[in-house]
Amino acid sequence: NNIGDWRDVLQELPKRIHNWMPRLAQEGVVGADAIFACIGPALEIFSRYSRVEKASGEIVSLKEYLEQVWAVVAKEALNLVFSDAQTSDFEEDARLTAMWLWTLSAGAEESDKKETPDEDTGDDEESGSTKKIAGGFSLEYDAARKISQGLGAHLEQLHHLVEVKGEIYEGLLEKNAQDTKSGAGQYFTPRPLIRAIVDCMRPNPKTLLCDPACGTGGFLLATYDYILKHHTPLDQDQLEHLKHKALNGWEIVDNTARMCVMNLYLHGVGANGGSSPIHVEDSLARDPGARFNMVLTNPPFGKKSSVTYITETGETKRESQTIVREDFWVSTSNKQLNFVQHIRTLLEIEGKAAVVVPDNVLFEGGAGEIVRRNLLQMCDVHTLLRLPTGIFYSQGVKANVIFFDKKPASETPWTKELWIYDFRTNQHFTLKTDMLDREGLDDFVKCYNPKNRFKRIPTY
Repeated sequence: NNIGDWRDVLQELPKRIHNWMPRLAQEGVVGADAIFACIGPALEIFSRYSRVEKASGEIVSLKEYLEQVWAVVAKEALNLVFSDAQTSDFEEDARLTAMWLWTLSAGAEESDKKETPDEDTGDDEESGSTKKIAGGFSLEYDAARKISQGLGAHLEQLHHLVEVKGEIYEGLLEKNAQDTKSGAGQYFTPRPLIRAIVDCMRPNPKTLLCDPACGTGGFLLATYDYILKHHTPLDQDQLEHLKHKALNGWEIVDNTARMCVMNLYLHGVGANGGSSPIHVEDSLARDPGARFNMVLTNPPFGKKSSVTYITETGETKRESQTIVREDFWVSTSNKQLNFVQHIRTLLEIEGKAAVVVPDNVLFEGGAGEIVRRNLLQMCDVHTLLRLPTGIFYSQGVKANVIFFDKKPASETPWTKELWIYDFRTNQHFTLKTDMLDREGLDDFVKCYNPKNRFKRIPTY
């Protein structure tokens, strides 16, 4: 006969959640785990009474109470994300995006313990990663629906906001890349450069794309946007292919892969029951067997690969890692040379690639000479874009974009001539005051002549 007053319950619930959520955060329990951890304390309040009644005498069902729990938990989580902001003033899509970002933290502590990649600071320094176990990073749709509902946003009615959320998230990723202390810039390729490359490559609804070093998903999303912009309307089969089959990526760093998956999801890729298009593993470790008609990528900077491991005595050691694969022309520890060989493997015959590479790939002897000679023999390496310094978040990097098509076996080299566009000489860019924009690459795209590169005319 212990009857609870609905008003008293609604007053105590936010206080209990407000005290509980920070404790969970201190223990590293965040995201979906924290949301479900709050259900117990919330149910303790409701279970004190044989029933809970409103002022009108209406009995409050457990289902109705749980809806309130979701709402309170979601709002408290939002306040944790933006501790100094008035979250009630946020627009619907901003509230929803913030919550998606919060769920990214789920499992981050565990991933950080499993993996500590070495920093890449230049062509002459070694880089690598510890051996690790790939983690998962998906939030059950029903949990996401409940979180969103608590914020006054209904996922089933928000299809028109997908692109808005995706653009917001892209902006947050770029802002994070600008923080040099975080090291996130090494996973972020300048979006103006990506869009220019995609404009030259002209993907279509039948394109099967791969990025074997996808970072936060820039090339994948630029391809997605290009196809929607230039080939709309798509029929049902084409749309299904674009959202669930066309875009494929590999990323070795757990947290970066997590950001990429969310970036794609907020653009509608891999959503609605589809599996994640991102493979969390070292793409150089093996030939995946799959073949693609287009590869766009910016492999990680740094000249050598290495593996960091802990000995039985607790000592940290690092060893150079030489990739040995039957499909490679040469075994080497040079990451960029290995990626060039790997990309050639990934392409189907007549498949096309555009790859960002540092200068050492173009001029290094030994293994570099072997890779270049075989690439020129077996592929049509037709275009080289020399990039200026100051456009990447890794400072001082001298990089290029090579464009090539994979060809069938031939007794004579497929590469007959190489078209070079010098975008480096007398070009000065910075990440703060004089940033590269898409218009800055208009002349390159025009000279490339994407509609028919065989009819382009040298400017000098």
